[in-house]
Formats: sequence, structure tokens, C-alpha cells
Amino acid sequence: MSSCSALSGAAGEPPAGTAAVAATWLCLEQPGPWGPDALTQSHLDRGLGAELAARATGTGVRIVLIRRPGRHPDRRLPALRRVYLAHTAPGRSFLRAALLADPKLLLDLDFTAAGAGSPAGFGGAVDQRLLLVCTNGRRDVCCAVAGRPLAQELADTHDHDLVWEATHLGGHRFAPTALLLPTGYAYARVDTALGATILTETGVVRERCRGRSTYPPPAQVADLAVRQLTNTLDPDALHVRAPVREEDGWHIAVAHTDGRAWRVTVTEHHRQARPVSCDAAPAPVTEHVVTRID
Repeated sequence: MSSCSALSGAAGEPPAGTAAVAATWLCLEQPGPWGPDALTQSHLDRGLGAELAARATGTGVRIVLIRRPGRHPDRRLPALRRVYLAHTAPGRSFLRAALLADPKLLLDLDFTAAGAGSPAGFGGAVDQRLLLVCTNGRRDVCCAVAGRPLAQELADTHDHDLVWEATHLGGHRFAPTALLLPTGYAYARVDTALGATILTETGVVRERCRGRSTYPPPAQVADLAVRQLTNTLDPDALHVRAPVREEDGWHIAVAHTDGRAWRVTVTEHHRQARPVSCDAAPAPVTEHVVTRID
């Protein structure tokens, strides 16, 4: 049986509008194996993982575990853990980092404030970008088979602090998938050339872009469509409002910092059913398509 990523690629499924939705990302270093539900199925204390997940629910914060590419044995010895907090809203994005001796200290984080775009007193500012590559093979085998070699090669050719393996980023069928922080732009079917471009370009890379995690799917598509139309690369130049559902589809207002504005109409199309994960039964796949830009 073909893998979910092979089936998606063969069908030519467009990635736009498929990024996981999260205004803020909390990335906790945790070496060792990850289960399908990594927060409660790893060497992280199960109770702590469950409590962190509960506190993040409904706040706009998404938690992922990260680890260095390559061999990642967890000898369960005391060690400082790298933790990143990234907010993705244009004009207000930030990336902050801290070293924690005990991950229980994350229980002191104000998740509501972090989700709304406040650093909430966490760590110190980091003037760099971060590329997360999904490698959680226990969640979907495509992510490990395609993601781990990609993460290793990118780490070998760039600063090791810029590239991390990560747990589920959404969209197994687009493996290898990657997420750039702090902007929150997600990418599909990433190879080493695209990964290097994402790491080195200062503007938004539109090739195989899934969308900005700040926005829901229709708005992700609208953002990318206006960027394509106007060749806008600055990640902070466009501000996208919440989609409004009308009879002819979703309507999304997009404003440029130079005063220009557009109204984008996005409709939903249901493509042929296929597995969205290697172990999942075939299900209809929703595609968001731009039908008009005014």
C-alpha cells in the first residue's frame, strides 16, 4: 500500500490552507522516543504533559516537543532543556528562549497571555529563526522516514541551533513538513534545497507553503494569494482579518501596511477521499480555493 504522502503527492494536492492553526508555539526539548501523543507518551512526566496540554487548550498556544537531529538517547540524567516560545502574528511576532532545569517550571507560564501575544515574562529574546521538521514516526511513519534525514542534513549545513526535530506539526500527507518560527509559515514536501532557502531568505518563501499558522485555513489561502498577486515578501506587510462566511464562500479582508487592501473570496472543494495518515481510513479532503480577489 502506498504511503499517505505518496498518495497526496501523486494526486497533486495543493498544500495552501493546510497549516496547523496556532497563534503561539511552545517548543520543549525532550530527547528520547515520542509516542503518538507525545506530551503523554515520551520520557516527559506523563502527568506534567497532560497538565501542560490542559492549560494550553483554548489559549491559542500549541505545544510541541523538540530534539536535536541525529541520535537522541535520553539517559534520564539531569540536564538543562532548551525551550522556545514564539508568537506568529504579523507586526507582533517574537521568538524567546530559556534554559530550564525542570520542565515543571513551564507551569508558571501564563498561557492565555502567551496565546494573545505577550512574552509573559518568558526567557530572553532570540534574534534568529527556527525551523522545526516533523519526525514523529510513531504518529505517522512518513514523518520519520522523510523528516529525519532532512533535519539531519539541514542541521549539518546550518547552525545546529536553527534546526530541530519536532513532534506532530499537522499534515502527515505532506511529509516532510516544516514550520518556520517566529512567523509561523508551514511548508510541505520540503527537500534540502527548499529547507535551505527557508532558513536563509528574509522574506516569505511561497514555494510549497501551507500557510501562516496565525490564521484559519481560508485566511491562510487569502494571505498567500495576495502575496503571489503583489509579490509581497515582507512577513509583516500583510494583515489578514478573520474570514466571514457568505453564500458564495468565505470572504477575507487583507490589508497592506502601505494602505492597499483586497477582499478575497475563498470556496471549499471536497477532493477524492484518501488517507490523511498512513494508518487512517480514506476520508474526503477539503481544499480551499481562491475564486476572486477584489
